Amino acid sequence: METPRTPVPATPEAIAPFGTLIEPSEDGTPFGPADAALDLSGGTPRLYIMRLPGRALRVAAITRHRRVTQCLASATGRDWFIGLAAPEATPSAETITVFRIPGGRALALRKGCWHAGPFFEGEEADFLNLELSDTNETDHDTVRLAAPILFAP
Repeated sequence: METPRTPVPATPEAIAPFGTLIEPSEDGTPFGPADAALDLSGGTPRLYIMRLPGRALRVAAITRHRRVTQCLASATGRDWFIGLAAPEATPSAETITVFRIPGGRALALRKGCWHAGPFFEGEEADFLNLELSDTNETDHDTVRLAAPILFAP
């Protein structure tokens, strides 16, 4: 059995190859590096609260969306996890990094960024999800991993 990986703490620098870690800022602050430049031009944007059941902390498959800069955040401010691989990578256990995203932070994924999750501890969690209204029907590539990545908080 594989030894579980320890997730990497999410920082703006660590997340940069995959997108933007959106951190809190004062209202009225000019656009800056903690803000995400979004591209939702490929269709009708959809912002919704996604309720997910609890599940094992393991990455068995990874997905990408080529037409949208998807954004995710915990709706309740709790820490969460996500597996990421660069858009130009061929996803495999070696190219995926699992991150711990602090509560109160959001993640804007670059177009085409491979992602698995969100994952979390507990029975159920709600996440804000911004993508296009048809992302899961028309812009959804998934690759199953030869061996799952197990991780421990």
